[in-house]
Amino acid sequence: MIGKAPRWIIVVVGIVAFIWIVPIIGIVVTSLRPPEGVSLGWWRFDHFDLTLSAWRRVWDKYPLAESMWATMKLAGIATALTMLLTPAAAYAFHFLTFPLRRVLLIIIINAFVLPQQVVIIPLFTLWRDLGLIDNILSVLVPYVGMSFAWSIFLVKNFFEDFPRELIEAAKIDGCGPLATFRHVVLPNSLSPIFAVGILQFLWTWNALLLPMLFLRNNVPLPVLLARISGSYEINWDLRSVAAIITTIVPLLVFLVFQRQFAAGSQTRAGAKE
Repeated sequence: MIGKAPRWIIVVVGIVAFIWIVPIIGIVVTSLRPPEGVSLGWWRFDHFDLTLSAWRRVWDKYPLAESMWATMKLAGIATALTMLLTPAAAYAFHFLTFPLRRVLLIIIINAFVLPQQVVIIPLFTLWRDLGLIDNILSVLVPYVGMSFAWSIFLVKNFFEDFPRELIEAAKIDGCGPLATFRHVVLPNSLSPIFAVGILQFLWTWNALLLPMLFLRNNVPLPVLLARISGSYEINWDLRSVAAIITTIVPLLVFLVFQRQFAAGSQTRAGAKE
């Protein structure tokens, strides 16, 4: 039986939560204060005026709707492709036998420690020669390819506890590798697939480096957020508005799917008790 948590733990968690939420309060207050009030500090109450001018200026001056759509398209397609391809690749590496299987897996997993900056120049040269600069594929291909390093590792670890008796039973019933994957493995692997999808969505939604280098028009929200910063002034009020808009969707996605995310990190389908 789980007992009641000690009072000191509740106090410590409350203090940490308060410290964690202070920057969020600061961003919201900054977005609602005039520029002269922001320069004095958002925590000052001697000249505490609230206005929606920053929200109107950001919406009128910058293409927020287009950037929102571009971000949703990039993150949505990259997440869908990763959720489709990762379980198939993990199934092949774990349950099937083919030449150089272990070597290929080691190469893919080792890409996890490869810094993203290392591939920038080769990718830029490749996309320029192929005419893919300012094309959605120049960002989608690295999004999906670089995610295999951690996503295959995550799902393959989940398959470690998957009962092989189900695989053997499917073979006896006449199922081939594709039918076994579709009817047996995939329905029992939804938890890690959802976990991969959430992590991939959050990563691609907040990605800045690749879209900033390869896209010129219809840039996603993180790139637009970087462009809002002025050349001679920081524009804290405008940047706060853009930051709030950028973080709303990932926060909602995590809140809606947090149960699947927790299940993907804790459960093992078919594990024996």
